[in-house]
Amino acid sequence: MDSVRFDREPAAPRVPLALKILIAGGFGAGKTTLVSALSEVRPLQTEEVLTGAGIGTDDVSGVEQKSTTTVAMDFGRITINDDLQVYLFGTPGQDRFWFLWDELAFGALGAVVLADTRRLADCFPSIDYFEQRGIPFVVGVNCFDGSRRFSLEAVRDALDLDPDVPLVLCDARDRQSGKLVLISLVEHVARQRGEPVPVG
Repeated sequence: MDSVRFDREPAAPRVPLALKILIAGGFGAGKTTLVSALSEVRPLQTEEVLTGAGIGTDDVSGVEQKSTTTVAMDFGRITINDDLQVYLFGTPGQDRFWFLWDELAFGALGAVVLADTRRLADCFPSIDYFEQRGIPFVVGVNCFDGSRRFSLEAVRDALDLDPDVPLVLCDARDRQSGKLVLISLVEHVARQRGEPVPVG
């Protein structure tokens, strides 16, 4: 009797676990820049040029050189390994786009709030949003060239942050600096959930 060969069906492709992280903060804080620096793919951006129509609506004091603004979101991706991908969603920074935030925040692991010490009060709405919804977050102080530097203790006091909220210095243009902010967030989430903090 001839032997019969049964071919195994090809294994179904593994679908990696996806983690969603928000990048938030005030107008001009560096959200689009951070998503661009971190993403391994060309990021999706919804940048539009600031025009005269925004005069009186968009406060550009302290960021007068800013010429564009995010009108919906930024999106980027980081592949950690075959089983894990991180999706980055940059939120719009102006009040008139806040209606998008609930959709963007749905299912998020946590958030990075970028703070610009030239306009520190601009990150208060983001901090309030995540605190009120119980979404874990870290604050990254974006170190802009030529801006006055403050100690982390002074910034923590000014933002009235809870002691357990991580506060780190960063450069939104630098991929490695941005990765350290994300690691700080993942460690913070793990501590909040009582899970082992990832190492390495």
